[in-house]
Amino acid sequence: MSDRILGACALLLGAFYIWQATLIERSFLSDPVGPKAFPIIIGTVIVLSAGYFILRPDTEPEWPAIGRLAEIGFAVAIMVGYTIALPEAGFVVSTAVAASFLAWRLGAHAIAAVIAGVVTSVGIYVVFHLVLGLSLARGPWGF
Repeated sequence: MSDRILGACALLLGAFYIWQATLIERSFLSDPVGPKAFPIIIGTVIVLSAGYFILRPDTEPEWPAIGRLAEIGFAVAIMVGYTIALPEAGFVVSTAVAASFLAWRLGAHAIAAVIAGVVTSVGIYVVFHLVLGLSLARGPWGF
């Protein structure tokens, strides 16, 4: 039953995502595919995945223990905090902190988690901002 509930929620989310993607206005400077294609593909993958859960649910799903549910809750809280901190602290700092914490919770030692978080943050910044020229949230230090 829980798989079908998850599937129904994902189906609604995917349909909403596709609908919202169709509302994106096309700019005169956009590429031939347009800005709608990628979000529609993501929404379609969500809808197809939801269909699998609705049509072929697990007969005996195993729920995680309360401790694991708390870990999932902490990860969600970190991601919510990340979205709140992003405009204020900027992409590099916010991503480094969030990635470090998540790496630590996934089992890395504290120092290794911080290194992984900083490398991840700087690496994404270099690829998306410096190489591809995309705009990322700027913090008080300009990056």
